[in-house]
Amino acid sequence: MLKSLLRKGIKYVTSSDYRFLLNSSLGLTKDMDDREFLMRKYKACMGRDLSLDKPVTFNEKLQWLKLHDRRPEYTVMADKFAVRQYITEKLGEEYLIPLLGAWDDPDDIDFDQLPDQFVLKCNHNSGLGMCICKDKSQLDIEKVRSELRKGLKEDYYQKTREWVYKDIPRKIICEKFMSNGGQELEDYKIHNFNGEAKFVLVCRDRFSETGLTEDFFTPEWEHMPVKRPKLANAAIPIPRPEQLEQMLEFSRILSQGIPFVRTDFYVIEGKVYFGEITFFPASGMAPFQPARWDATIGSWLKLPE
Repeated sequence: MLKSLLRKGIKYVTSSDYRFLLNSSLGLTKDMDDREFLMRKYKACMGRDLSLDKPVTFNEKLQWLKLHDRRPEYTVMADKFAVRQYITEKLGEEYLIPLLGAWDDPDDIDFDQLPDQFVLKCNHNSGLGMCICKDKSQLDIEKVRSELRKGLKEDYYQKTREWVYKDIPRKIICEKFMSNGGQELEDYKIHNFNGEAKFVLVCRDRFSETGLTEDFFTPEWEHMPVKRPKLANAAIPIPRPEQLEQMLEFSRILSQGIPFVRTDFYVIEGKVYFGEITFFPASGMAPFQPARWDATIGSWLKLPE
């Protein structure tokens, strides 16, 4: 442990990129304006300068959108609680995972009233505080409350400058635990460019011992020769879901008039369920492999004037 701390200390002193990333994770960069922060973090994460005046790649254009495409309705769409009403109006309530409760304070949760299996999460961030409960009798309730408090305190906007999360009224929501016959759900993430689906990212085994896998498909379900570094493709080929056309149609409805948005769905026991809406996948700071795909995907994103 001492050797690890020493290495990190030396790296903190000698690497400006590492120093910035650590400082930003600790909330020490709050005084930086959004443009300066994004220029600095992009360089630290991607290893190259960010072009905001003439963005070309997908990741660059996502940074441009963070600064210049700020419609109030995006905050509602990113809010995991408020988006439920939005989906009810756009698609129908039957496509929502059932809601078991919503609270402002972890101490208000009556765990005795919850079923044996459920999912707790914050509505304004990306995972911190989440509890996936498969057996309530084994649950450390005080630890769960403590983690939820950490989640509620997280200023996700400050870490990523994804402005859509900045003004979300923070809540804890509880949803029904869903599975396919005890199997972990596959996550279908449809990437839409000006209302048109260009590709589907399928995420599998996120919480398994083997770890997350990712596979990219065209809307016609042709496997694409692109991946994220350090993430493998699924070991077993992923069949075309019977509900693909329905998911693509829902995605078209939800993405109309938006330069870029990702709409996520699950198929559970043969039925489509809405997952979430995301405007900046991986915060626009994750490379593709081969690298040329960043520019290829970027060419599909037509920025507003």
